[in-house]
Amino acid sequence: MKNKRSRPSNGRNVEQQVLQQFRLFVLGRLEPSGMDLFALKSLLLLFLFVGRCAAQDVLPPGPVDAILGRNVTLKTLIDKSEYSFIIWNHSDGKEQDNVATLGPSGLKVNERFEGRVSINATNGYLSLFSLKSEDSGDYSINLIAADGTTSTGEIKLQVLEPVSDVLIKPNMPEAIEHNSTVVLNCSAKGSFLKFTWTNGTMPIVADGKRVTLKTEEASSSLTFAGVLRTDLVGPIYCTAANALETEKSAPFNLTVYYGPDEVTVSPAKPPQYIRAKSDFNLTCSTRSSPPATFQWYHKETLMEAMDPVLTLQIIEKHGLGKEMGSYMCKAKNAKTERVASSPAVTFAVMEAISGVKITGPTEVLFAGNSTANLTCQATAGTVKTKTWLKDGKPLMASTRVVYYNNMSSVFINMLQKEDNGEYKCQLSNPVNTDGASYKMVVNYGPEQAVVRGEEAVEVNDPIKLTCAAMSVPAATYTWKFNGTETKITTADYIIEKAAYKNTGTYTCQASNSVTGKSSTTTHNLSVKEEGALDEGLSDGAIAGIVIAVLVALGAAIGLIFYCRQKVPVESPY
Repeated sequence: MKNKRSRPSNGRNVEQQVLQQFRLFVLGRLEPSGMDLFALKSLLLLFLFVGRCAAQDVLPPGPVDAILGRNVTLKTLIDKSEYSFIIWNHSDGKEQDNVATLGPSGLKVNERFEGRVSINATNGYLSLFSLKSEDSGDYSINLIAADGTTSTGEIKLQVLEPVSDVLIKPNMPEAIEHNSTVVLNCSAKGSFLKFTWTNGTMPIVADGKRVTLKTEEASSSLTFAGVLRTDLVGPIYCTAANALETEKSAPFNLTVYYGPDEVTVSPAKPPQYIRAKSDFNLTCSTRSSPPATFQWYHKETLMEAMDPVLTLQIIEKHGLGKEMGSYMCKAKNAKTERVASSPAVTFAVMEAISGVKITGPTEVLFAGNSTANLTCQATAGTVKTKTWLKDGKPLMASTRVVYYNNMSSVFINMLQKEDNGEYKCQLSNPVNTDGASYKMVVNYGPEQAVVRGEEAVEVNDPIKLTCAAMSVPAATYTWKFNGTETKITTADYIIEKAAYKNTGTYTCQASNSVTGKSSTTTHNLSVKEEGALDEGLSDGAIAGIVIAVLVALGAAIGLIFYCRQKVPVESPY
């Protein structure tokens, strides 16, 4: 921008002549025929250099940007016009034309700007309407005062085409990860465009190697060499902008096919043995786009199984699993044509143990007279280990307890009373454990009967005598008093209040109805008068009394000696 104010150096007469000629032209008194085009342009150029020199800012800094088809106002820096003439000119860089001139007789507009220009008489603002592309260029203003003083200024106007039609086009409809080079071309309409690329809201930054960016006047291309699946997750946007407008493209997505990546089988470490007919299965998985297809192999032999899940039912249907074997899956991507294999997993299928039963003696067993043979069997399953328990503890082999038939059976020779109890057989394999129980009853006894109770009581004291004898089945009891049968048939003989007549001998007989044996014992009881059984001082109490007496005696003797020493004895002389 240039601003100046000047006066001609050749004197007052030249200035007056020029002004007079300009007034005649503006006021219409000078016919167009009286001044040819060359003279008119020369006159306009002359005003650029005529005037008295005085610094004054007329126009603000430029350039001014405006949108094609819209309106713009070129403002000045003057608050109030004190000029007789305001002249606006336009230059496209090749030649200069008058836009409009505002003088005392009104506004004169160049034919090219007819109907699209106004000048504000107060501040000199030039308003242009319905802008055209050719309106771009340098605009100069000449302000002529009544005394011939001129002020000039210049500012650039850039008429920008609106930003529109921002569009992304790829060089291919779909891509293969690592293999494809994807070029996205963004085109747009508009002037002085700048392009930016974003992935979602994050700017895409070119590294100059794998990701490169090339921008031209109306387009921008973004290149991904060896495209990755994450490059175009998107949506991808291209934004075109100039100083006045910004326009964003529609969201763009491009499918990048990839995989299969690492193929895994779950569980990666299955048990060595799998229970037959269980819901066990193998699942093959991998990351792949589009989803991979799967094939299962048993020891490198293709199976008729195409699903990602290989069920135990399919394995058994193929007649597999009875022996230890390996299984693996392969994943294939139909788009990338890549194939990847999983690590192999190894296992065997084993039938669970069921239907365990113990068979044992059915006859009545007697201690010291019977033997027992117990056998444990299962109706299904593979048995790997056998364990025998008695009353929850391991049944140990001995001279009487003998295992045979690979521990499926146990023989107990000459049963004893200690052989009574619960026998349990546990059959196990790697997939389960099952068992059965057998209750063994060995009849014996009764052994020697014993009566527990007081041997002497006082009159009116309660009496309770209890008879016990080890026996299987439990013994029955009868009582005699002084050799006479009583009605008592329980283990306890109870008398609520003792009387002298209850003194005597009580006989208990224990009987076993199965063994046919019995055992007898006697108990003597004496009933005494009240207080007869009161206990005297205990040995401890007697010892305490003796000690106390000795202490008191010692203290008395000591006191006597002490008193004799304190009383003076008279001399006989």
